Amino acid sequence: MGVGLVVGVLVLQTVASLAWSADATLTGIALAFNAVAAVSTFLFVKRGGTAAWAVAGWCAGFFGWHVLGLGELAGWWTTGLEAAFMVGGGYQVSVVYQAVLATASGFAVHLLLPRQRQVSET
Repeated sequence: MGVGLVVGVLVLQTVASLAWSADATLTGIALAFNAVAAVSTFLFVKRGGTAAWAVAGWCAGFFGWHVLGLGELAGWWTTGLEAAFMVGGGYQVSVVYQAVLATASGFAVHLLLPRQRQVSET
């Protein structure tokens, strides 16, 4: 399920970067990061966890970026990057987009991180 979320987030982010980017440099950076994440995810699936740290790290950074965007759009802080967080020029759509991607990437990190084995007390 974690890998499925990562793939979904990658596709949605790539489409949004191509369709609604305010700046060519930001689009290029977003596409480069998404390409690295796609390769890492492919390796994670193919080799059984070899690239787990890269996939979880990308998701954690992605989570932080979209939380930063939510805070910027909500007016909690100012970074000067408001144009980078606007999707399609609409405030409400942008807030929903940032919230959905932050939630999905945070949940993916939770699912991808290694779990400690539960020890039975019997």
